[in-house]
Formats: sequence, structure tokens, C-alpha cells
Amino acid sequence: EKIMDGLDVPIIPVHLDRLWGSIFSFKDGKFVTKMPKQIPFPVTVSFGRALPGNSKADEVRRTVLELSSDAVQHRQTSADILPYRFIKTAKENWFFFAMADSSGKDLTYGKTLTAGLLLAGWVKKHCGDSQMVGLLLPSSVGGALANLGVSLAGKVPVNLNFTSGKEAMAYAVEQCGIKTILTSKVFLHKAGLESSENMIFLEDVMRGFGGLQKVLAILRALLLPSWILKLTCGLSRIKPADMATVIFSSGSTGTPKGVMLSHTNVLSNLEACEQVFWVTKDDRVMGVLPFFHSFGFMGTLWFPLVAGFGAVYHPNPLDAKAIGELTLKYKATILISTPTFYSAYIRKCSKEEFASLRFAVVGAEKLRDSVAHEFKEKYGLDLMEGYGCTEMSPVVSVNVPDFMEGRDKQKGMKPGTVGHPIPGVALKVVNPDSGEELPSNQEGLLLVKGPNRMLGYLDQPKKTEEVLRDGWYVTGDIALVDEDGFIRITDRLSRFSKIAGEMVPHVKVEEAVNKLLGEYTCAVTSVPDEQKGEKLVVLYTDPNMKPEALWAGLSQTDLPKLWIPKKDSFYFVETLPQLGSGKLDLKGTKQKALEFTTASNS
Repeated sequence: EKIMDGLDVPIIPVHLDRLWGSIFSFKDGKFVTKMPKQIPFPVTVSFGRALPGNSKADEVRRTVLELSSDAVQHRQTSADILPYRFIKTAKENWFFFAMADSSGKDLTYGKTLTAGLLLAGWVKKHCGDSQMVGLLLPSSVGGALANLGVSLAGKVPVNLNFTSGKEAMAYAVEQCGIKTILTSKVFLHKAGLESSENMIFLEDVMRGFGGLQKVLAILRALLLPSWILKLTCGLSRIKPADMATVIFSSGSTGTPKGVMLSHTNVLSNLEACEQVFWVTKDDRVMGVLPFFHSFGFMGTLWFPLVAGFGAVYHPNPLDAKAIGELTLKYKATILISTPTFYSAYIRKCSKEEFASLRFAVVGAEKLRDSVAHEFKEKYGLDLMEGYGCTEMSPVVSVNVPDFMEGRDKQKGMKPGTVGHPIPGVALKVVNPDSGEELPSNQEGLLLVKGPNRMLGYLDQPKKTEEVLRDGWYVTGDIALVDEDGFIRITDRLSRFSKIAGEMVPHVKVEEAVNKLLGEYTCAVTSVPDEQKGEKLVVLYTDPNMKPEALWAGLSQTDLPKLWIPKKDSFYFVETLPQLGSGKLDLKGTKQKALEFTTASNS
């Protein structure tokens, strides 16, 4: 705006894409002093339509972001499918560490590729007529190999959410037409799940491979060029736009939806994360999120497999003791988790155990100031809050450390926000009613788009149409983008209650209650009310706090009187309803509130 002041000339928006990996990028932590990935090095330069000279900075930023989103289509080649990209990475990193887990399994990339090819052969032989294969496995080496084997066989792995209940799992199996489910006897026993006729145990499959089969698989993986492996695996028929997986949404507000993600969706998301976090072969991610969670699938499964760094898995994200020990043992540098899980780590993991971490990324639910402060104080590391959704494969934005180079500084983190959009993702904030685009610092409905946007919901075209608007995904979240381009999520459109004709935001009330609770947490929901349509109900976890004291404290805040729940609408619970992903279970919260209010009324 300063440059344009007093000038009567147009502004031409320009975007440069595909520079990451060139000698002028910071890939591998080196600038100029490295060989480019290929010679000649391809670059996409995109020009947008001219903007008026008096355009505001945020308008120009949004236009350039849209150019970045559209530019990704020029990157795509037939080689851009997940299993083939892994084959190339594995052959380049044959003796490097690939993955390990808490059971003691430890594999190099060469061993991982060999095991993947063995499993792919089995999948082709036993699941020949099925497009999708179900996986009922925890975050582990076995779970990662099963996903890899199914993908190398040209099939679509569907990781079933074993925390969602028998009915939801059966629904997912039926929706996907799954005939075979790969699982584990040990896992079923530990999880208390029943086996069924269509389940095959991974232990039995691996024991069934003879010595000759293993030797041939090793020779094939080691000696055959990547492109021949691609042909022999039958991957040539797979296109980047084809489905790579189906991930069933958490179902926190209703029936789970099968989100179809393509190879392009997942690859573009992990490539953007690779650029944002500057990962190298020395990095190792501590994988605690389940593979049925979109961030677990992209961030801890395919991200390391394609980018060429290591992963360490543990099936229970709340088992802080084991996670701390594994992080220390394998010198993990990246941890991705939720605020709830991080709270457990703060209490039980020592400073020495987390000393190797470079990045601690947090998402899935709002990060409370107290958790961020305690983590920073104990480990000397900022929790990098991000934002995403399954429909976006899943990362939309994330905070990163500030960049310092001599006198130059670029701000990468702003507490209270979920960061900048990652490369390739464009966004805008609109009026929820009119759809009119809003300027900086005005709250509205957040719309996002990019190459990571889903194909749609499986067999639900109407629901797909409801959330896809002219190429944009309607997130359902209320947000604002500040003058520096940082995103601040302020509420969820579905988390409002209409009380006496006024829209009351649950999150704002939650924030006020959490300040009174300190280290404890709460959840705000609503139930029907004859007089005002709806009324707010607060579930909280502090055993020493009386409902009357909580109501009195809330009454002293500057919240509007209409937003303050009635005295008899505060209920103590030992734990808040949670999904397997660590998110608050909104459906379960509302059900619990209805039970409390029904019991009180009777």
C-alpha cells in the first residue's frame, strides 16, 4: 500500500511455484550449496488479472493465494501416486531408518519396501475383486506395512475407526463394500473387539511367507528400477486423481461421512508440510495418532514414507510414559498431537525425554493458554497450533517458528491463531448469510480450497454439494484473518444456540468457564427449552468446584447475561466425552447433557 500510494497503475499478482528443491530454496537446510533435484529445474510462474492500484494488502494476498492453489495442477505427472513415490524414496534411502514401534520392531527403508511388496502380492491374490480393503490395526509398524501393502497392490486402504463402536464400523464396511479386513489377534484382544468371518490376521499372513518368497522379494526390491517395480505392481493404471483412501469423519455431530481422498490430495498436503517444516533424513516423527485419523494417515504414515525420514509408533496417545521413553530412545524430532494428549505429556514426560523435539504441533481442538504456557515453561518449546479438517487431507494452516536470517525476520507464529495457510491453500472469509467476502479482522464463515480438497463424500452427492461451493470447501467454522494473514478460529457454526432469538456462541462461554477452572476443562452444549427454544448446559471436570461457585464466577465476567447458563445447568463429570482422535465428542456431550437435565426435571 505504501508503494502504491500516489500511483495510478495496476497491480499484477504473480506467484512462483515448484521452487522448493531448487538451489535457491532451504530444502535440507541448505541454501545454494546443494544440487537441485533435477536439471533443468521446472518452475511455474502464474499471473493473475490486474487489480486496481488502490487495492488493500489483504486483497492482493488472497489473490496470490488463489494463484498458488491453482498452480499445483501444473506439478502433476503420472508418477505422483503415493505407492510409487514411496518406492522411489525407499530405493534412495535403502539403509536408512524407516520405522519402529513400542513392540520392538525396527525397519530400514529397504526392509519396509520388501515387506510392502510381500504384502502387496498377498493382497492381489486374496482381494482381487475388491477395490477397498479394510484395516483394523493400531498405529504400529504392522499397521503402516498393511497400509503400504494394500496401496502397492493398487487397492484403497480404509482404516476403520475402532473407537467409534460396532455400529459405526459396520456402517463403514458396508459403505465401502469391504470384503476383507486385515487385523491382528493381539490387537483385537487388547482392544476388546470381536473377530468376524471377513477378518484375516496379519500375524498369520506374515508367517505364511516362505524363505524363497522373501529372498525373491528382497532381490526384486533391491535390483529392479523404480519404474519396473511400478509396472510389475500394476500401479501404471492408477492416476493421481484416483482415490487413495476413505477416511470416515469423526462423527462428533452425527453419522460419520466417508471422505474420499485422492493421491493428489494427500501428496500435495505432505509436500506443503515438507516445505513448511524443512524436514531432513535425520528427522523422526513420534506417531501417536491413529491411521483412521486424517492427520495420522497423512502426517505420521505417508509424510515420512514419501519425504524420506523416520517414524516411531505407539498405539495409545494417552500413554505418556511410553511416548516419553520412545521419544528419548529414538530421538524423535516431531510430535503431532491434541491439547488433551499434550496435557498428559506435560504431567508425565520429563524435560530430557522431549529434549530432541524440534516441532511440537497441536490441533484437532482449541489450544488453551494454560497448556501452551506449561509446555513452553517445561520443555522450552512452543506448541505450534494448526488447523485442518479431514476434507482437506487434512492440514489447512499451521504456526511455525519465526524465521531469522541476519537482520531479516519473518513472523511465523502468533499465539491464539492457527497460523498461515500452508503452500497451495487459499482461503476467504464470507458473510454466512449473503456469501459476501469480508475484509481482514472481520468474523465470518471460513472457506478454503486447494489441491488437498477432497473428491467428495462416498455415495453422498447431496452432502458433497452442501459443502463444496464453486470449488471452495465450506468448513463450517467461524474465523477471521488478521492484517498479517494469520487465521483465528473463533467458533463453529454448528456450535451456536439460538436463545430468545439471539445466537449464543458455545466456544466463547467455554473460554470464560475454562479461565475459572484453571487446569480443569469444560464443554458447553445446549438442550431444548420450552421458554427460550434452547438453554446452555456446562459439563466440567473440577471435583472441588461447586456449580453455584462456577455460576457466580461466570456472572462476574463481562459475558452478556443471556450467555450465562442457569444455576442448575452446571454438572460435574469425571471426564468429558471424547472421540478416538482426541476431539471433544459433541454428539456424546449433548447426549450426556440431556441425561442430566432429564434426571433433574424428573
